[in-house]
Amino acid sequence: MKTNRLIHSQSLYLKQHASNPVDWYPWGEEALQKARTENKPILVSIGYSACHWCHVMEKESFEDQEVAELMNEHFVAIKIDREERPDLDNLYMEAVQLMGLQGGWPLNVFLMPDQHPFYGGTYFPKNQWVKVLSGISTAFAQQYEELARSAAGFGKSLSTSLVEKYGLSLDASPFDPGKVREIGAKIMEGYDPVWGGLKRVPKFPMPAIWAFLLDLAILDQQHDLGEKVCYTLKKIGMGGIYDHLGGGFCRYSVDGEWFAPHFEKMLYDNGQLLSLYAKAYQYSGDLFFSEKVRETIDWLTREMKSPENGFYAALDADSEGKEGKYYVWTAEEIKEVLGGDRGWFGRLYGIKSEGNWESGENILFQKESYAAIADSLGLGEREFVKRLNEIKAKLFAHRNKRERPGLDDKIISGWNGWVIQGICQAYHALGEASYRDQALASGEFIWSKMVAGDELFRNYKNGKAYTSGFLEDYAAVIQAFLSLYTLSFDQKWLDRSERLLERAMERFFDDSDGLFFLNDPAQEKLIADKKEIFDNVIPSSNAVMARNLHRMGIYYYRQRYVDQAEKMLQLVQGILLQEPSFLAYWASFYLEKSIPTAEIAILGPDAAENGLIWQKGYRPNTVLAAASTPADLPLLQDKPLDANRFFVCFNKTCKQPVARLQEALDQLPNLPQTS
Repeated sequence: MKTNRLIHSQSLYLKQHASNPVDWYPWGEEALQKARTENKPILVSIGYSACHWCHVMEKESFEDQEVAELMNEHFVAIKIDREERPDLDNLYMEAVQLMGLQGGWPLNVFLMPDQHPFYGGTYFPKNQWVKVLSGISTAFAQQYEELARSAAGFGKSLSTSLVEKYGLSLDASPFDPGKVREIGAKIMEGYDPVWGGLKRVPKFPMPAIWAFLLDLAILDQQHDLGEKVCYTLKKIGMGGIYDHLGGGFCRYSVDGEWFAPHFEKMLYDNGQLLSLYAKAYQYSGDLFFSEKVRETIDWLTREMKSPENGFYAALDADSEGKEGKYYVWTAEEIKEVLGGDRGWFGRLYGIKSEGNWESGENILFQKESYAAIADSLGLGEREFVKRLNEIKAKLFAHRNKRERPGLDDKIISGWNGWVIQGICQAYHALGEASYRDQALASGEFIWSKMVAGDELFRNYKNGKAYTSGFLEDYAAVIQAFLSLYTLSFDQKWLDRSERLLERAMERFFDDSDGLFFLNDPAQEKLIADKKEIFDNVIPSSNAVMARNLHRMGIYYYRQRYVDQAEKMLQLVQGILLQEPSFLAYWASFYLEKSIPTAEIAILGPDAAENGLIWQKGYRPNTVLAAASTPADLPLLQDKPLDANRFFVCFNKTCKQPVARLQEALDQLPNLPQTS
């Protein structure tokens, strides 16, 4: 079979297009130089391996010989894996949005030979795509100057700084507990009281929002808010967005009820949700949340873990050429596998003889509580759950005979950072030693295989790290290493965090506004160097870095870190108060700065054990260190080691040391009341 240049790529997504008749190039100087030399427009097509509509457009257009000939004759066609190059995806996604179009994937953008965009869109059906290609090739030949002027205008807009675009300015006013309550209330104006989450369709879990609101509920003793967060997580976990047989969450639901997802499972979603569900269990004690934690970790370690202890990027939405086919069931299949148990199982998961979804098929969607079904069967809930797990195992074994969705087996450092943090939180919540061991092993994998000379790489595959890391990778890995310290109290994780932090400061930090670039400007010359302050499905990398700086500054008494983090928050404070649901990770930092952060030093012969006991409960806005022998960590210095003691400190000043956990907990503050 004839292949194009993508056959030499590491990316699964690019390899999926390697046998297309389109003369695809990977992003790089060869393609860019060809466009300049031949004065051809560039077509940049961006997607990812688990993207359903990317597969549809490939099948309809990119595998079609006639369409390919049109593309090859008039364009230099470049394929980009958005997961390998988030900088290019960010840049050209913004360009399409500047054109007044809705973003999404596949993302198809037309550029002048100098890389400046002039037109774009997302998925195009074949007939429309052919018209677009023909129209643009004609316009490029006959209206070149007009296109060039348009592209220059978009290029100028892309180069506009965030400060100028959003009117950002340093607001040095005190961080106000009243304002953080306003932020929470403003987000909750969009709350869906029936299905949980926010009233949006399609419906994304957006863990950063609910993590902030859970912290606010705890620190401000807003029990009603805590119940609404838990209700949301309950509805997500009961929904079709969750894999009730295999564990793990899909990206989003296409409806407002968490019912029908696009079935791809992404690593970054599951890492964040793992952390959030573990916290929800610590907060509420509800076994529903611990079940989701255990099942999701089982899925991650069974299906997503590499032999080297890294985690793969994604599972595809499609199998056998159809979206969701691996996951859905006909009523007849359920009957065949379960026999007499099909009745109560069908009640529990909304199974209908005619199907509850497409083509007579059913998505498993939990309709009733375990307690209600158990009661109807005359069983205790524990006995029922044991029976349910046996039934799930039967269906899971049957499902495993089907053709599996495709696995994107590249390992992305930042996404692994979110999973490591999630597993750390799961260990604190559930105390499973295997979780601790897995988190530490995955951290060692990143450090040994994806870091070289303090440079973090983004991608790893076939024994090789490639593509220098982006800010989101540094931010998530630093955060993960801080979490690994709380498992082991081994200072190497803090030292590794600081080495990566200093590297990020050196390569990404912009003195002109005090924010970090997403890309390293010295690595490659793009038409614009972008920064991100808004959360997407992954929180804003600048927000994550600000919180990292804050915590590292406390551990090491680095005032410049603390000051820089505060300036970053002051810069976005105005827009945070206006649009908090899009800046929830900043909101979490604003909450931290409104209390302030408790600095916990645990000393004595049983320090490590006491440190883990402390973390069995979820206690937001604390930085925790522990040692039983002399340590050079500033937070632990100048404190006696002869007996077990808890030191609760604020801004380097400690309260009276105490010997008992509860006495220390009593010294933690809540969010202050305002007059």
